[in-house]
Amino acid sequence: MKKIFILTGEPSGDKLASKVISQLKNSRSDIQYLSVGGENLRALGIKSLYDLKEVTYLGFTRVLLNILKIKSKINETVKEILKFKPDILFSIDSPDFTLRVAKEVKKRDSSIKTIHFVAPQVWVWREHRVKQLKSFLDHILLLFPFEKKYFDKEGIQTTFTGHPLLEEQDKSKVDITQIIKDNKKIFSIFPGSRLSEINILVPILFEFVKKMNEKYKDLFFVFHSTTEHVQLIQDLLLREGFKNCGAIGDEKIKSHVLKSSMFAVAKSGTVSLEICNAKVPSVIIYKMGIINFLIVKMLVKVKFANIINIAADEEVIPELLQSKCNPKKIFETVDRLLGDKSNLENQIIKSQGIISNFKTKRSSEIASSVLIHHLKT
Repeated sequence: MKKIFILTGEPSGDKLASKVISQLKNSRSDIQYLSVGGENLRALGIKSLYDLKEVTYLGFTRVLLNILKIKSKINETVKEILKFKPDILFSIDSPDFTLRVAKEVKKRDSSIKTIHFVAPQVWVWREHRVKQLKSFLDHILLLFPFEKKYFDKEGIQTTFTGHPLLEEQDKSKVDITQIIKDNKKIFSIFPGSRLSEINILVPILFEFVKKMNEKYKDLFFVFHSTTEHVQLIQDLLLREGFKNCGAIGDEKIKSHVLKSSMFAVAKSGTVSLEICNAKVPSVIIYKMGIINFLIVKMLVKVKFANIINIAADEEVIPELLQSKCNPKKIFETVDRLLGDKSNLENQIIKSQGIISNFKTKRSSEIASSVLIHHLKT
């Protein structure tokens, strides 16, 4: 039996990994897996060493406060990977955790092939990292075509796969009438997958919903969450007494609800690509502690937070970050967009043009074929 260890650091990476491994399982049955993963890999029958939330930290200050705990987790993970002795260590995103583990594993056992999916965003900040990656990564799978030049100049082997979350979606029918009552229009809200994000953004979003309810009477707000946090959000909604809000955690249902939505408000991140792919207009929000924000501002060399806006070099999708991420500003922006049909259509047309460059229609297949190639060599 060949062996692959799958290393993720947060729910979005777990979701991406599951797309690739699901494809791999369809073509090869002679592979044994072990992981640091979440609910998506678990659904494929792959055991995780520990719960993902043990390594999911948000922001510089949280990392600093938990530095000893993180170092201990890295050492524990390295030890277990070496004990498992995989042919491939397949790491996904979360570079501050996964690449530290990969570097240590490669140092201890150079025979283990190291393949990383979702290149560190060197085009955003810390471009000097590219030289370091060459010493311990055998292959990098790229989501975006413009990333390739950064790694080519250092002679790092790469493959552009496209984004798995932009692949053809499941077309099976899902009944969402039990979630959405009274034929109301669906408004999707994505408050983030980490507890720290939820704690910051949910109170802001609740106040935003109250403002929307003062003007719009035909909306039903659906909060998209993970299975881990969906109950928390449901409890918070119940405590606030909202009559036109719900929370969902099931991935298939979330996908169908999004496709049926007339608008979305989302935390900055991967989910914005899924929203654009569903041809749903949106605004992007984000807020972090002032110390983290000042550090990021000093280091980041791009104007925008959202990948669509970065690729377009213009604000195709409105970004409401930091001080702008408040109930009043979010309401005013959404209200203005909803009142301008041509603006909404223009956002969808422009975003479709951008994400067409991120699609290969077979990204999971391409990624799994790279893993198969390295199993043979």
